[in-house]
Amino acid sequence: MAAPLGKLLYLYVGTSDFDRDLKYYTNVLGAKVLWNHHAFGANVAALRLCEGPQYLLADHRPAPTCLPLFEVKDLKAKAKELRSRGWKSEGRSFEVPPGPCLLFKDPSGNQLALLENVRPNVMGEGFED
Repeated sequence: MAAPLGKLLYLYVGTSDFDRDLKYYTNVLGAKVLWNHHAFGANVAALRLCEGPQYLLADHRPAPTCLPLFEVKDLKAKAKELRSRGWKSEGRSFEVPPGPCLLFKDPSGNQLALLENVRPNVMGEGFED
């Protein structure tokens, strides 16, 4: 049986001090920096911290937060399926480099997002330092 939300692709983590936290993840925890960019007024670095999802450290996300981004094959179809069971998104879809996303919250207020990865390599080779 397939997992209902597809694959956990990214953990999108907020930081209050990007440079300090990046040094911690690399120097103390030993994470590998896959790419590190400043664009559109934000600093974001993708880290290989473990097997599994990439760890995205972002200064435009509030700290302390962690937004899991789940990859789904068809965002519109998945949203329609979930809505039929009482699910609600937080606003309209928005774009991140790999594709459109929908943000939602669980009953306790934890944020999660669905991502249709229409540009799967945009944050791979093209973004690596």
